[in-house]
Amino acid sequence: QVQLVESGGGLVQPGGSLRLSCAVSVSIFRIFAMDWYRQAPGKQRELVARITSGGSTYYADVVKGRFTISRDNAENTVYLQMNSLKAEDTAVYYCNKDAPIWNWGQGTQVTVSS
Repeated sequence: QVQLVESGGGLVQPGGSLRLSCAVSVSIFRIFAMDWYRQAPGKQRELVARITSGGSTYYADVVKGRFTISRDNAENTVYLQMNSLKAEDTAVYYCNKDAPIWNWGQGTQVTVSS
């Protein structure tokens, strides 16, 4: 059973930054494309960013230019650097691999508020 452990969330003011981490308990982490998702209250979970096994990246339009996804295959960890945060970025953030996905982790709460 693969475990996903997200961390790094918190309360930040608009315009601030956070760096999220997701530790993945699988030895062949490097072969998977990894995604960051978020789910705001009352909304569906949405894809925010993706990084392939080769390092290519994809971003949702709403975060493009502000968020950066990266990975450390030696540490089985995927990161999400979030800059210029806005109130509308408030959500629980989750990581997972590209479909077919693993069971979801607990997520990490990001709250952007003054």
